[in-house]
Amino acid sequence: MMTETPNELTAHMLISLAVMLGAYILIFSEILHRTSSAIIGAVVMIGIGTAAEFYTQDQAIMAIDGNTILLLTAMMMVVAMLRPTGGFEYVAIVLSKCSRGDSRLLLIYLSLAVSLISMFLDNVTTIIIFAPITILIARILEINPMPFLMAEVMLANIGGAATLVGDPPNIMIGTAGDIDFTRFIIHMGPTILLVWSCTVILILFLFRKHLQKVEKHIDLDETKAIHDSGALKRSFFSLAVIIVLFFVHHHLDLYPAYVAFVGLCIVLALERPEPGALFGQVNWSVIAFFTSLFIIVGGVEQSGLLHWIGLQFVDSASDPEKMLLTGLMLMWCAAIMSAIIDNIPFTITIIPIVLGLETMGVNITPLWWALAMGVGLGGNGTHIGATANLIAITESERCGIKGAVITPVGWMKVGIPTMFFSLIIASIAYTLFFPTFM
Repeated sequence: MMTETPNELTAHMLISLAVMLGAYILIFSEILHRTSSAIIGAVVMIGIGTAAEFYTQDQAIMAIDGNTILLLTAMMMVVAMLRPTGGFEYVAIVLSKCSRGDSRLLLIYLSLAVSLISMFLDNVTTIIIFAPITILIARILEINPMPFLMAEVMLANIGGAATLVGDPPNIMIGTAGDIDFTRFIIHMGPTILLVWSCTVILILFLFRKHLQKVEKHIDLDETKAIHDSGALKRSFFSLAVIIVLFFVHHHLDLYPAYVAFVGLCIVLALERPEPGALFGQVNWSVIAFFTSLFIIVGGVEQSGLLHWIGLQFVDSASDPEKMLLTGLMLMWCAAIMSAIIDNIPFTITIIPIVLGLETMGVNITPLWWALAMGVGLGGNGTHIGATANLIAITESERCGIKGAVITPVGWMKVGIPTMFFSLIIASIAYTLFFPTFM
């Protein structure tokens, strides 16, 4: 267990921060592959943490978010079973025809679809499904998929912030604040809709040079895209089971990872694939990267640094006249921290602090909404800010299309302006309608 955190920065906090920054410099500079850099950072964090007596090997194991890792693994295998059936090709051809060769219209269609689905499913699952479809559309239209992949992920992250089940931190916030699904979407929905609409316009502007009219004539027959209708039906049935359970998993007390494995078990029993070939379809590099990242962030958390950051809000939050300012500060801090580290450990750390303010007689309701906005919007800032970001980046790397690879710098050129722009819009809405968030 983490010891009581002092009010001042300690040597342990600074050491953990230095190790994390060192790992992030390696990740962003691409001197080594990001997975190699993350593994090195994780090993160094455990070694130094053990020597300095603030982070043990047991704590490192506990820091790994098994739900996220297993969810990624299961969904990658389900999607791998769908790939050979031709189902993705069918959807790709239909969407290509609907866009009528207008890249801007196609971007809006894809972004709207993933955003709506991300409101009710995990945005990681949504991107795992839609990223391959986007690559196929790019091949059909002979265009660069990069702007479409980035737009889908960023707008899916924003869309997921609107509902209680759209993002894991939302579930934590809803549980801590006793907020149900209806109350959550009523308070978050209008602001997120405004942010989403404005962000679409910004993304269209930022990618304006990539979104040209496509002259290629689409004369493909989508009905001929299906290679194995029987396998498609069986795989789609398992995916439908997953989707239905995702809608109700929080009521049934089921982890999203368990839900994904239920669907995987169904398709494994129906299709009986060769295990070696199926496991070869899992992107183990992504799995190893996130496992290592969880370990690095776990060291920072155990050092007390995240808790120390949260305590900085206590003084201002205890003054009712400063509640609006405190909410805005929390929103921006949560966003920036989510862009740097995973938003889950920050949310876990800040929730007890917010609950502690309630015992002091503080109305903490506005802080829940500020926290939800911050962790939801902040993931767009960097390529490691949200799990879904890495899924899209991996697809861009493996597609083999010229100019499609999304680099860390390339992501930040769009992600940072998008993050700050969306935060400004959310802050304006939060300020103007602050009484409704009380």
